Amino acid sequence: MKILTSAQIRSLDQFTIQNEPISSLDLMERASNAFVGWFCNQFVNTRPVCVFCGKGNNGGDGLAIARLLSQLSYDVQVVVADYTPNASDDFTQNLDRLKTHLNLAFISSADQFPTLSSQVVCIDTLLGSGLSRPAEGLLAGIIHKINALPNKVVSVDIASGLYMDKANGENDPIIEPDHTVTFQLPKLAFLLPQNVRFTGEWHVVDIGLSGKYIQELPTPYWFTDKKAAEKLIQPRGKFSHKGTFGHALLLAGSFGKMGAAVLSGRACLRSGVGLLTMHAPVCGYDIIQISSPEAMVSIDKNDRHISQFPDLEPYSAVGIGPGVGQEPVTIALLEELLDQVKVPLIIDADALNILSSNRSLLDKLPPNTILTPHPKEFQRLAGESGDEYERLELARDFAGKYQVIICLKGANTAVILPNGEVHFNSTGNPGMATGGTGDVLTGIITSLLAQKYKPAEAAILGVYQHGLAGDRAAEQKGQIALIASDVVENLGW
Repeated sequence: MKILTSAQIRSLDQFTIQNEPISSLDLMERASNAFVGWFCNQFVNTRPVCVFCGKGNNGGDGLAIARLLSQLSYDVQVVVADYTPNASDDFTQNLDRLKTHLNLAFISSADQFPTLSSQVVCIDTLLGSGLSRPAEGLLAGIIHKINALPNKVVSVDIASGLYMDKANGENDPIIEPDHTVTFQLPKLAFLLPQNVRFTGEWHVVDIGLSGKYIQELPTPYWFTDKKAAEKLIQPRGKFSHKGTFGHALLLAGSFGKMGAAVLSGRACLRSGVGLLTMHAPVCGYDIIQISSPEAMVSIDKNDRHISQFPDLEPYSAVGIGPGVGQEPVTIALLEELLDQVKVPLIIDADALNILSSNRSLLDKLPPNTILTPHPKEFQRLAGESGDEYERLELARDFAGKYQVIICLKGANTAVILPNGEVHFNSTGNPGMATGGTGDVLTGIITSLLAQKYKPAEAAILGVYQHGLAGDRAAEQKGQIALIASDVVENLGW
């Protein structure tokens, strides 16, 4: 699913209006009906509603929504922020339609803000996605008043005051909704951690914008939903055998960190690899043999750390990093591996930190190597950034410069490709913020690489399946009790 800019959304609206054809007023009616369909499934008509409207097209949506909810027997009041003498044509026409149904309150001062019972659901349609400067004056005052309420708040398309394509100022007035119901496609702003207060739970409703035109619009930003992920899954032939699905090599573990190796190895096995060999220090031999009997074990000459790797000829993919530590012998091993490896490679955890502190190794990274940093690891790799928008651009620059794939871990993990594309993930939950889940992801992606998935597909699908397994685990255990082993046990597609 594509993620478009505000300018592209406006262009998409205009193309749909001109080529369906449909009037802008009727398209607004369609959008309002889509919102109302979602709203009625969420809030029964015993809950009173207050719709806060601006005087642009977003406010026009609000007026149409108020009329439709009133017709469905909701108790609706409408508050219009009278901050300008000008109003959009569609706002004015919807105002005429609404006057026969409801009384409206036009307020010119935040002091006129209505007194609302805590049962009232507030619908925010003050400002839309085309915002280019901070809300001020009356609008800022109303936003502050709404945010001070204990009431449920639902924003239409995007929270008023939130920029769609760039970072807001630290003190910008922005609605803090419980839900955002957006039209047709997700917004980039929804997917960045700094905006979590200003999105709540977000939902996409289809309003019938031109699918043909959406396909033609260029964008570096994508959202991996179930449909997109399932297209990547390779079917298994009836006469397949273990050799069909590759032989993975995992270089993992050190004294005191063998758990990371075990989690990564078990995740690799659960993700469909034909054969797995785990290379570990002597101290890890019994641990791996007992915990992962399906895996073969290659033992290092070093008791506590990995310092060598086996002949790479038999393997179709290599993963390195979980629990390996940063001993000098391991640093030397990583450099030698980068010089010799000819198959797809994924680098995680301690191996990423070795790259950060030995930056000459970055130039040795084979094309399409997959790096899986969490935010701090990425900061050590690429430097600091002022906000998540800057960090995203830094990641795109880094991926392009070194021709690598970055899985920037977190909520909506972003998979950044060398060509600048960013694929945000739709699965996962806060329960996965616990030690070991990153090691699980490394195992999953290593398995997919061994099965001959292209590196970009392995990264995108691996991140999706990792989050999906975490969601299944959270349903069983709850988010607080979830541990990385639960994610492994819920893998499968």
